[in-house]
Amino acid sequence: MLFAASQSEFAQALLDPAGTMPQGVTTARGEADAARFAVYRNNVFVGLTGALAKRFPVVRRLVGEEFFAGMARVYAGLHKPSSPLLFEYGDEFPDYIERFKPAQGLPYLGGVARIEASWTRAYHAEDKTPVGLGELAAIDPDSLGHARLAAHNSSSLISSPYPIGSIWVAHQSETVELMRAMRAEQVLVARPEMDVSVIILPAEGAAFAEALFAGETLTTASQRASELDGNFDFGAALVGLVSLGAFGAVIGKETST
Repeated sequence: MLFAASQSEFAQALLDPAGTMPQGVTTARGEADAARFAVYRNNVFVGLTGALAKRFPVVRRLVGEEFFAGMARVYAGLHKPSSPLLFEYGDEFPDYIERFKPAQGLPYLGGVARIEASWTRAYHAEDKTPVGLGELAAIDPDSLGHARLAAHNSSSLISSPYPIGSIWVAHQSETVELMRAMRAEQVLVARPEMDVSVIILPAEGAAFAEALFAGETLTTASQRASELDGNFDFGAALVGLVSLGAFGAVIGKETST
């Protein structure tokens, strides 16, 4: 217990720029050396902020190197890694960005960060065969409406009142074109096979996709979408999402005989 407490104290001191050097930390000569500890602390921050910079390159481009470094350093001081895998560091970064007052002038920034965080999770997700159109066609038509579609383990759905998908796509090239319309967008991030895909979904199917990812039945999801859009095409929307590898399993299905 004492060792665990000392570990916790040591980790806390490393991530607190204003913190004091923990008791009992000495050099090989048995001397306390605050300057050397400060160098070690700085190296930790460099590693954590570097991991964030690598995971969120579009966010970094949008705000600039200096702003990003400052924002990332404050985040690192508040959030210790929960995993030894540095590519997992920053899962809470999108939420943090939305609360970070100096970034309030870029209200779309947190949404873009969610795309980037989801991209990393999708890239490292366990390989799993997604639900295909054949499996969907095998479901008994009478029970289809009661079925639910579980999201594929690599899939994330991100909705925003801003064109976060278009912003992310634009920043995949050296030259970035000016956004001509600030419209709402819904983005699907998935890796059904080898490559991660970032797809801007049609606006008319947004409510349908959100309901399915929330665990609603196909009937309920379709009803919600139809209430918002009288021309909603259930079949086209369902086939589109399934074709993109959005789902990993069908729940509550009965197959045709």
